[in-house]
Formats: sequence, structure tokens, C-alpha cells
Amino acid sequence: MEPLLKVDNLEKHYERGGPFRVHKRVTALTAVSFMIYPKTTLALVGESGSGKSTLALCIACLENPTAGKIQFDNNELTGLTERQLRSVRPQIQLVFQDPANSLNPRMTILEIVTEPLIIQRRLSKSEKSQQARELLDCVGISPEKALRRPDELSGGQKQRVAIARALALKPKLLILDEALSALDCSVQAQVANLLLELQASLGLTYLFITHDLRMAVHLADEIAVMDHGKIVELGKAEKVLHSPTQFITRQMVNASMGTSATPQRPEES
Repeated sequence: MEPLLKVDNLEKHYERGGPFRVHKRVTALTAVSFMIYPKTTLALVGESGSGKSTLALCIACLENPTAGKIQFDNNELTGLTERQLRSVRPQIQLVFQDPANSLNPRMTILEIVTEPLIIQRRLSKSEKSQQARELLDCVGISPEKALRRPDELSGGQKQRVAIARALALKPKLLILDEALSALDCSVQAQVANLLLELQASLGLTYLFITHDLRMAVHLADEIAVMDHGKIVELGKAEKVLHSPTQFITRQMVNASMGTSATPQRPEES
């Protein structure tokens, strides 16, 4: 089976101004490589500032990488013109951390889910409404809530709406950028199980970005651990959990297990 997404030696640098007009190069990503196969989930795990969200924006064609390649559905994305990227972006959709900030408060739930279809000029008016209602039903939002506004919903319901909106264009890849971290623990579990159900029924492929190793193991087939812009560990989810090879991974495993023991750094050779 061919991978849906293949990232090869991706680099991302930013130039920031300093005193006396001296520009400083900030490295966000260094030699990042991995693959995601269709209908599977790769969890990208790391602390804040490790480069996870920058990588997500590059894959979603919202940031231009400095070097390296991104191959999606057998097409090379790096180097495409803005016009060419417009046809790719609907196939890669993002769900963000805070649904309250990602949903337009002036629109009804039905309008929010219908909006991507309007922008892409897909389907007739009645077909758009019907598809949006079906998507809301898929994510567990009852029909009577379709005409309400986001501030009338709970945090978990808002995130379900954000997921429905992301699925409106039938993407091949869904990037979930800390999509569960703003929710209460019980609601996290409900939405995580919803993601698994949608993956099974719709054949979805996920890039799940998180700092929560336990949730990564629950959702993912493979886990990639990021640290300072690099992938330092990559493997099957259970293997990364039970046999971590890197210090940063062992720290995260201990934190996820609620243990107080501090992992020892390997001795310098």
C-alpha cells in the first residue's frame, strides 16, 4: 500500500529581526521525515514549542517549508503555485484546539457546517443543507441544535461541530491539532471514541497532534515524538509506550502514568 502522506527531510526556518537590523534565523523544523498510510492514525507527540503545529501548517499548505518534500496522494506539494494549492487544501482539513475561537459566533451550527460547501461551490442549496444535517447527525449533534449558535453549545458539542465542518469537503487527511486538550477528561474520551467511529465508518486518515501520550496510544497506530523541531522517536504506539528509547519519551511515559520517578539521562559516551 502506498502512503497517503510522505514527508521527507522537511525543514522550516524563520528570519526574525534583531537589534541593529541583524536578522536571526530561528529553526522550527529539522530533517523531519515520516509516512502516514490510508485509514490509519499517526500521533505527533511533543511538548509546547517542539514544532508540532508548524509541521501541521506546512502539511496543510498554510506555511511554505524552507526545504524538503511533502508528497500527498502521490502528488508533490512543495513548489506548487498558490492557484495549484487551492485544489489541494480541501483534501487536507484542520481541527484546532479551541472550538470557541474556530467557530463563527454569528452563524448557526447548520450555516457553519454548510460554509465550506458554499466556498467551494459544491452541490445545490438543498443538497448543501441535507449534507450538513447528515454530518451533524454523524458527529452526534441533534437536529434541534442545528439552528442554534455556538455559544449555546457545550465545549464538547462545539468540537463535534468543528469536526463536522472539517468533514464537509470529504478530506483525505484530517489534522487534529490538540483538538481534545481544551475539553474535560470525560468529554475527551467521548470525542476520541467518536473519532475512532468516524475513522472506521468513513475510512479517514488522521494526523493527531497532542502532548497527551495516553490519548495518543488510545487513538494512534504509530507515534512520532518531537523535540526541538526533530522527530526523535517513531514506532508502533504500544512499542513507544512500553519500550521508549529516548529520554524525552521516557519523561512523557512517566508523566502519562502519573509516576514521580525521574528517568535518567543516558551517560555521555
